[in-house]
Amino acid sequence: MDKVIRTAGEAVSDIPHDASLAVGGFGLSGIPETLIRALHAQGAAGLTVVSNNCGVEGQGLGVLLTAGRIGRVTGSYVGENKEFARQYLSGELEVELVPQGTLAERLRAGGCGIPAFYTPAGVGTQVADGGLPWRYAADGGVAVASPAKETRSYDGQTHVLEHGITTDFALVRAYRGDRHGNLVFRRASANFNPLAAMAGRTTIAEVEELVEPGDLDPDQIHLPGVFVQRIVPLTPAQAADKQIEKRTVRN
Repeated sequence: MDKVIRTAGEAVSDIPHDASLAVGGFGLSGIPETLIRALHAQGAAGLTVVSNNCGVEGQGLGVLLTAGRIGRVTGSYVGENKEFARQYLSGELEVELVPQGTLAERLRAGGCGIPAFYTPAGVGTQVADGGLPWRYAADGGVAVASPAKETRSYDGQTHVLEHGITTDFALVRAYRGDRHGNLVFRRASANFNPLAAMAGRTTIAEVEELVEPGDLDPDQIHLPGVFVQRIVPLTPAQAADKQIEKRTVRN
């Protein structure tokens, strides 16, 4: 089955308002920038986003955030995005903060059909006990707080129940991909992209290099095509456009 969609705009054209999205990347490393910008141009709003972080102002998911297109974020890191913090503290944005390893496992579990699992991460904190502010009120009070989670003891250690995550769509970036949707991730793109791809019911992958079926060594494929529904080949300029949050130089 040829899953190639020639343009990012066509690939995201059916993402509706209020859809949920799992988005790969870590900071600005390995993010599906072309798909994000296509979604911004498409106009979908009220989005629920699951991603490690929410980009920075003007790049990555920060493009959708600044435009007011995101209503809820599940992630691990507010990061350098001042607009994210402003929307959260003013009550415009609902935010569920999750320990990073737990977020990764929740995405993987959802993709594997595992509804929930127990982990020691977060025990003894508001992650387990509840009370983390998900949404603030306009007056600065807490409008919505996280609920307490079920705990259970295994081998004398307390664990907290976490639920797997699945989303309507997933946007990811890969180094190489074939027409059947098999993907290879390279360096920074191997962060949350495979997990996000697994969690999406409809997964759209932008690839830096499109190859023909059979060109990829089966032993080198990181994510099989069963998890991917659409492939968007990037232009050389799009593939080369890789941003970082902070440039550091050394004499």
